[in-house]
Amino acid sequence: MSISNRVSAHSISRTAVSVVTLVLMLISSVHTHSDGRQWSSQIKTGRSIVRAEHGMVASSQPLASQVGLEVLKRGGNAVDAAIAMAAVLNVTEPMMTGVGGDMFALVSWSKTGELKALNASGRAPRALNLDYFTRKGIKNMPLTGMEPITVPGAFDGWVTLLEKYGTMKLADLLAPAIEYAENGFPVMEKCARDWEASSEKLRKTPAATSNYLVDGRAPRAGEIFRQKDLARTLRTLARGGRDAFYKGEIARAIVDYCQKNGGFLSMQDFAEHKSEWVEPIATDYRGYKVYECPPSGQGLTALLALNILEGYDLASMNTRPDLYYHTLIEATKLAFADRNRYIADPAFAKVPVRQLLSKEYAASRRALINPDHAIESPEAGIVTGESDTTYFTVVDKDRNAVSFINSLYEEFGSGIVAGDTGVVLHDRGAGFSLDAKHPNRIEPGKRPFHTIIPAMVFKDGKLFMSFGVMGGAIQPQGHVQVLTNLIDLGMNLQQAIEAPRFRYLTGNRVILEDSMTEPIIGSLIAKGHQRATQSGASMGGGQAIMIDPASGTLMGGSDPRKDGMALGY
Repeated sequence: MSISNRVSAHSISRTAVSVVTLVLMLISSVHTHSDGRQWSSQIKTGRSIVRAEHGMVASSQPLASQVGLEVLKRGGNAVDAAIAMAAVLNVTEPMMTGVGGDMFALVSWSKTGELKALNASGRAPRALNLDYFTRKGIKNMPLTGMEPITVPGAFDGWVTLLEKYGTMKLADLLAPAIEYAENGFPVMEKCARDWEASSEKLRKTPAATSNYLVDGRAPRAGEIFRQKDLARTLRTLARGGRDAFYKGEIARAIVDYCQKNGGFLSMQDFAEHKSEWVEPIATDYRGYKVYECPPSGQGLTALLALNILEGYDLASMNTRPDLYYHTLIEATKLAFADRNRYIADPAFAKVPVRQLLSKEYAASRRALINPDHAIESPEAGIVTGESDTTYFTVVDKDRNAVSFINSLYEEFGSGIVAGDTGVVLHDRGAGFSLDAKHPNRIEPGKRPFHTIIPAMVFKDGKLFMSFGVMGGAIQPQGHVQVLTNLIDLGMNLQQAIEAPRFRYLTGNRVILEDSMTEPIIGSLIAKGHQRATQSGASMGGGQAIMIDPASGTLMGGSDPRKDGMALGY
């Protein structure tokens, strides 16, 4: 999901600033700390780690976190809480998520010891193919309108999770969301800013305007916003479940609206949709096992970068933040080259996951990194043999965990609201390629390349952390940065989430948060990195829950780049 670029401000005393500035100026000139000072120890946080014994939730929106915590306290498990939170986020962050989008989840179940991944992403309409775009002279997938709309997979994912692991009724879990949609909720500050940035998109169609603008403008922070149409849709889903959305009146309403307005979705597309349980993919990183969902998602990208970074002593770079960031950027750049070449729907294309994740392959990619100079535009590696988003996480009293991400992709997705359903339809099809030779080319019934990726980390066979970072292409980059901050630099959970981030774009272009400080930024520029800005580019919003290895209690972290919070009991 592409959301507004946000920079977190860190509060550091005037004396500390002077010391840090002096030390970082030395880094820029001689590339080392003469006193061995550790840069990570200087990262100041605006929030404390949240600690609790029994259960914990962490989301990007306070009302969703509260609802999830209430479900846990009423005896619901992690999946029950996750479904209730997803529904509330549909209401309170409608530009980011909802039943008109897709979702992925990782589930760790303590009783059975299983770890499962759920791919609840939708497929391209059967009426849409490359010929359509060729005839129209369209060279790149559009981000708005009917062309990028694929079947919304999220609601089937909610029901699939609930059927396998849940203990509560769907109607009970949707009730808080229905209440907020019907009677309204106060819009949060950062949410209001994102909403305003999308107001022009929403003004393009009457349905979007009437459902998500107030007198032609976005709602302001603190304003009570109501969604009567969405409330009615959620009540229908509470009564009718999966069939109501994929075979019944909601499917019919969405299809009718799309077809009357030049769209491609059909009742057959909806009826044939189903989520898929898949095996997570993983790599070992310094004794930690990091799990991601497999392709068609981009979780593989984070694992590729971690494999490259494992060959470096990143801990020793704690006194060399410029070298630390340079190394991470270059590893990310190489991983993205492979991401862009190989990831596609495995039902349509062979994705060589095993070869790409081999340590030998990582070594060959690592050899391309020069500690003094940025790579301009790396090519994908050659393998042999086999050819805006909301993230939240829940851990319950039994230490079941759900890492959950639900997305419309761009803010307010395609910009299309399906008539009076209140359902915002995503633009996930924008992830397809229109290159006929690319494995990710658009084809009827095919899932596009997906950016949304939940993650989990295990240590010595036990769950260590459930986490994620939202924000389109920043997601695998955010995963890597949070993990190396924790594992290599020894930051605590909140520090690791709040620490300054980079976002690699293309070529040598990289967005660098101001909080990285000018001496470090200057050193990176001297190495050939081009500091970039990109309107609407997110620097990510992370949420995480960690199990304290010493006490077994829960620790929660939430990113100040978003409105959310971690809560526990």
